[in-house]
Amino acid sequence: MHKYIFTLILAFLFGNVIAQQKDVQVDMKQVNGSIYMLEGKGGNIAFCIGEESVLMVDSQFEDMSEKISTALAEHSDKPVSLLINTHWHGDHTGGNGKFTDAGAKVMAHKNVRKRLTSENHMKAFNRTVPPAPENKWPVMTFNDENMLFLNGEEIFLFHVANAHTDGDAMVYFTTSNVLHMGDTYFNGRYPFIDLSSGGSINGLIAAVDKALFVCDDETKIIPGHGKLSNKSELMEYKKVLTTVKDAVQSAIAEGLSIEEIKEKKLSAEFDESYGTGFINPERFIDFIWTDLTREDTSE
Repeated sequence: MHKYIFTLILAFLFGNVIAQQKDVQVDMKQVNGSIYMLEGKGGNIAFCIGEESVLMVDSQFEDMSEKISTALAEHSDKPVSLLINTHWHGDHTGGNGKFTDAGAKVMAHKNVRKRLTSENHMKAFNRTVPPAPENKWPVMTFNDENMLFLNGEEIFLFHVANAHTDGDAMVYFTTSNVLHMGDTYFNGRYPFIDLSSGGSINGLIAAVDKALFVCDDETKIIPGHGKLSNKSELMEYKKVLTTVKDAVQSAIAEGLSIEEIKEKKLSAEFDESYGTGFINPERFIDFIWTDLTREDTSE
């Protein structure tokens, strides 16, 4: 059963999803001002729609592109001109090629380009991911931050280091007060921390802190996965991350093994609310333990 579940996880993360997509429905709604959110299969998409052009954040899977384009056409007659990727995983970049072939340019943190242009081994799932086709690569990259001015929006892009991966970026639409956090935020579920791609629990918590600094009580937050959110829910998510991480760290200091730590069910108070996603409580504990013991345990 566990092997089957993780095969499905790999499919959703890295783009090998085929027959399932024909039954997937997309839901595109206005969030605030010029910003729209689209839910489908894979990471949540944001659109910035104006008279000038359309900006898109993340692209889900390649096989979702037609449905995404159809949903967008109900709100704009313009093609996507700029596509920003929040990180490199296939459920956020798989559709890049369909939009670049239609004229879009892709922008992302420099490490996203490095990973999409090279082979990556995902130790958590014992899988090697080949380089993406060239039409999915970013042609514009940034290091720490960037500013864009489009459709009446001031758009702030900023890198958060070693969080979900080593190439995470958040996109803050300052005029509409909407923040897309990519997979640094799994709303209402435990996150996948891609340790093999440079992710870490401490970096993830630091990324959430950056988001909380940017947000106010009126900010609409688009998570990488899950429903549209807000600052209050993000603060609860941070509490989950820090509480479980501190508990695992204390157990490690006591000399407990990973098996003993899992038996203690350190995340039990959150499992009913956060443990129903594709990362179950044991897997979340394992990510944290592996990360915190990496100096002594081979990655």
